[in-house]
Amino acid sequence: MANEKLGRPSKERNAMLRGQVSTLLWNGKIETTLAKAKSTARVAEKIITLAINTYQDTLKVVKDIKGADGKKVKKEVLNDGPKKLAARKKIMGYVYDLQEQRKPKEKMEAYKARIEGINHPLLEKIFNVYAPKYAERAKTSGQGGGYTRITKLGSRRGDAAEMAIVELV
Repeated sequence: MANEKLGRPSKERNAMLRGQVSTLLWNGKIETTLAKAKSTARVAEKIITLAINTYQDTLKVVKDIKGADGKKVKKEVLNDGPKKLAARKKIMGYVYDLQEQRKPKEKMEAYKARIEGINHPLLEKIFNVYAPKYAERAKTSGQGGGYTRITKLGSRRGDAAEMAIVELV
C-alpha cells in the first residue's frame, strides 16, 4: 500500500509526498489519509536512516578568517565529510527548504539572532536533532528503524476516507 499511486500523476504525487515528508520532519506530526500516511512514513524513515548513517562524518579544517581588527586569524572549523556531504545533498534534493518562522510577539532582532548562520533549518534539524536521537535509541534498544508511528483516526466526514496521524516517535 506504500507504493500506491494515490490518484495522482507522478509529478503531482512526488510533489505532494515531498511536501508531506518536509512538514512531518519539521513539525513532527501530520494528519492525512491512511494511504498518504503510509507512503509518507516510508520516505521519512529512509531519510532519517540516511542521516543516522552519516551524521558523524565531519572533518576539522583550519581556515584563515579576518578578525575584528582586520588581521587574519586561524580558526578551526568543522566541515562535513564526503559521506555526510553526499547525504546532505541527497536530502536537500528531496525535502523542501522550510524556513524558521517568527514566534508570536518575537522582536525582529531576536528572530535574526536566533536564525543567524542557519541556511537550511530543516536539514540542520534532521542532522543535529533527529539523527543523534535515533542513533542513540538504536544503540540502546539494538534495533534500527521504527522512527514513525501511524495512528488511525477513523473515517472522514464527506468522503469516508480513512484518516491517520503520522508522527515521529
